[in-house]
Amino acid sequence: MTMETIKNLITIDEEILGGQPVFNGTRVPVETLFVHLEKGISLKEFLEDFPSVTENQAVALLEMAEKIITSKNFEKLYEAAA
Repeated sequence: MTMETIKNLITIDEEILGGQPVFNGTRVPVETLFVHLEKGISLKEFLEDFPSVTENQAVALLEMAEKIITSKNFEKLYEAAA
């Protein structure tokens, strides 16, 4: 996944929710998807709750998160974030 792909998926703009990462073209925070899933709310229900987010966007975000978490370089990412 390239940086360009990520920029097409996620927007970070101080003018939109104070710079909180949101799904591109929406005001829906990326975090909202993870909060819903953590609470046992299905992807289908999330998409019904936030119709401005497309299924493709949500699935792409989950795939991106999976790639980050399962990356062989995850330890380097963890160190960079610490």
